Amino acid sequence: MSQGAARTFRQVVAVAALAAAVAWFVGVFAARHGFFDLRVYYGALRYWTHDGGQIYDYLKPMTQYGFTYPPFAALVMLPMAYLSWPVAVTVSVAASVVVSVVLIWWLVDPIARRQGWARWFALAVALCLAAAFEPMRETVNFGQVNMLLLFLVGADLLRLLPRGSRWAGVGVGLATAIKLTPGIFIVYLVVTRRWWAAGTATVTAAAATLLAGALFPDASREFWTAALWNTDRVGELAFISNQSLRGMVARLAPEHPSTLLWLALVLGALAIWARRSRTAVAAGDEAAGFALTGVLMCLVSPVTWVHHLVWLIPALILLVDDATAAPAGSRRRRALLAFAAVAYALLISRIVWAWEEDFAGLGGFLGSNAYVWVSIALLLLLPVRPERARSGPAAPGGPSTVEPAGVAQLDQADRGPTAGQRHRIGGPLAVG
Repeated sequence: MSQGAARTFRQVVAVAALAAAVAWFVGVFAARHGFFDLRVYYGALRYWTHDGGQIYDYLKPMTQYGFTYPPFAALVMLPMAYLSWPVAVTVSVAASVVVSVVLIWWLVDPIARRQGWARWFALAVALCLAAAFEPMRETVNFGQVNMLLLFLVGADLLRLLPRGSRWAGVGVGLATAIKLTPGIFIVYLVVTRRWWAAGTATVTAAAATLLAGALFPDASREFWTAALWNTDRVGELAFISNQSLRGMVARLAPEHPSTLLWLALVLGALAIWARRSRTAVAAGDEAAGFALTGVLMCLVSPVTWVHHLVWLIPALILLVDDATAAPAGSRRRRALLAFAAVAYALLISRIVWAWEEDFAGLGGFLGSNAYVWVSIALLLLLPVRPERARSGPAAPGGPSTVEPAGVAQLDQADRGPTAGQRHRIGGPLAVG
């Protein structure tokens, strides 16, 4: 057997072993939700199209949960009403898998090419790790739309915008019309002064919303005047799955959560994000700007259920990208890999659920907000790399990063000159 064939054989064996380990892990530790959210969408659409009811009047039997997305989302999902339930499940899972493969490929391929790894092998390992990721597991098992929205935004910010396409912004606009929270990416485009893309996103979102309004005037009136503001359809802010700053504050005083404290934290997060996003764009690191904005959205949304944290996937992959771009054996590489490993381990562990019933005390505060701490750390410490735009190694003799001081100082000593079912349905103001 040739050396190349032997290497390929070892890689196939490694992927098979990793896939088996992930399958065991998911089979033992993953929660089962029986496509709960998809059942809500499916029931609401069929009630609307076949039973003559109003889509926002529907509640899943024996629950308080109904359709909470804007009317344009109902238009996009409308074909589901004419499918059988098994086919609807198959389409939901297949769509999430396909867009996940493409998005992860976009993020992983530059790493594989720079490091000289077999690209199929890098993608296969990344997909196995994604399958164990709790937010990804929850998204698929609930039948949620998170990955579809992440793909639409990623297509804009990772592919169209760096190429100067006049169509950049369409994906962000469509995602915003389907669910309001991706509108933060329109703010990102404004803050970073990409006026054409921001305008395209705004016009696209408005056009999609007006189209839905023209086709479904009663549903649109109900959504914008009543359903959007009915917080009872979303759930308890202090519920352990709400891993946003609002959820963290609510768990401090569930009966009387401090709106003032929450707003102060949100303003602080926005200030940090705006500065770091502008730095990323100035450096040509569109991937970091995309990742930082996804992290911000998870933090500032009033409701960020665990399955919404798929928006952290770009940041986690970029941590690995940053680590592999650092000099081999450097403290910087070790620190970034450790950061990525700890963040990933926490986000596959279901650790926050240990405090589902009782999150009182210091231990409860720290443990019940574990995923919030990961998001904050990513917002503060995710490096920005000018050369990432070139998807290549650091230029000899030049700096490879623009980053927070803490990360830079960590490696200053050895950096060379070339360093380089209480679940709640996510409403329109919930992430993803």
